[in-house]
Amino acid sequence: MTIALKTCLIRTWRASDLDSLVENANSPQVWLNLRDQFPHPYTKRAGRTFLRHMQARRPETVFAIDVGGKAVGAIGFVLQKDVDRVSAEVGYWLGEQYWGRGIASEALGAITRHAIETHGLTRVFAVPFAYNKASCRVLEKNGYALEGCLRRSALKNGQIVDQFQYAFIADPSESSRRPPR
Repeated sequence: MTIALKTCLIRTWRASDLDSLVENANSPQVWLNLRDQFPHPYTKRAGRTFLRHMQARRPETVFAIDVGGKAVGAIGFVLQKDVDRVSAEVGYWLGEQYWGRGIASEALGAITRHAIETHGLTRVFAVPFAYNKASCRVLEKNGYALEGCLRRSALKNGQIVDQFQYAFIADPSESSRRPPR
């Protein structure tokens, strides 16, 4: 899958992305904003494992954010199950040197549309740490509404922290055109 945007390309992961992936993922500042399953330090071994999982994943729901031919971040969504099957949780990260350029905002808008259109979703949500103001701004710029604060709901870097819940609700008038799942 490939989506060409002004600031970046969202595309399928490649084995050749390993060096750029490790270079951009191996940052304590990136790690501080992500769940603990994202390792730090981010080693080549972790990168190879991740790329192997991405190449085997069906349906494909996690993509590289490519700037200038290099994978400098990731964006994707987790399809929910059972009664929540009309929803997906979105997540993303970007290498530090690419922060503040509008890349994450543009990528989030595109992946939100892709998730809704491809999987017939009614809702895409995100649960950033409350201290991650930049991610909250990215969500708000893309029409995600703050639904609430999950107080003292996470343990990150030895600290109990709050998380926010944001959601983008698909236009109900589009429902007749959504593909079945």
